[in-house]
Amino acid sequence: MAIQEDVDDDDTDINPVTMIFPEDQQQDEGIVLISPTVEEREANQHHYLRSVESTVEIRQLRSQGLSFQLWPAATALVTLLDHHRSHPTTSPLALTLSAFPTGRRLRILELGSGTGLVGIAAAATLGAYVTVTDLPHVIPNLQFNAEANSEAVARHSGVVHVAPLRWGEIDDFEAIGRDYDLVLGSDVVYHDRLYDPLIQTLRFLLLGGEKKMVFLMAHLRRWKKESAFFKRARKLFDVEVIHADRPSDGSRVGVLVYRFAPKGQILNSLGS
Repeated sequence: MAIQEDVDDDDTDINPVTMIFPEDQQQDEGIVLISPTVEEREANQHHYLRSVESTVEIRQLRSQGLSFQLWPAATALVTLLDHHRSHPTTSPLALTLSAFPTGRRLRILELGSGTGLVGIAAAATLGAYVTVTDLPHVIPNLQFNAEANSEAVARHSGVVHVAPLRWGEIDDFEAIGRDYDLVLGSDVVYHDRLYDPLIQTLRFLLLGGEKKMVFLMAHLRRWKKESAFFKRARKLFDVEVIHADRPSDGSRVGVLVYRFAPKGQILNSLGS
């Protein structure tokens, strides 16, 4: 069941001070916040997956930039994946994940993986073969986190593979291929110069071959300009909200989880 959302409401004013931003954006927007200590910035994060009784440990390197830190939408999507493992028929992901053929391992591609938390959690909770991707300079830390959690993932029949993927680059598209059942992403809509490359990537994956796929994206809205991405996406895909988190303390908005599918696609035929 779709949930009403307001990403196209350009009159909505969201206070960025209540959101999480890197220091360069804080300076650009005139926001003054107290910087955390080095120990706080670089500390590892532990995420307990109750459904598989396993802990995922993630190394953050916040001083290295956006891609090296955890963001709220990633945590929200991990929580949904964990919940789905325990409640596969009633979770917000049930309609999507139940559409795939049973009896074989799901193949999942994650876009803009950053630290890899979502992809690692997906591999563990779904017993899936997950390819986590990001820009080439992010790969070493992504590989570190994948290897650090490989035993926990393997205990639940999951596998995590790491690969570079630059959105909008045809050479990278060809290297990564389309042999996936599902595409995941979290907090990938954050800079307007990346809207078109991301849409090009989604066109290649969801519309460029015979295999039917969908894209599940967790997103925490920060800027009114983000509505431009969704307007462009809706020209190509059916886009609906399948889950909405309650706003956290001090925020007016919560994380939304979207499902992007080729227009008119029947969900019960996914993966074929």
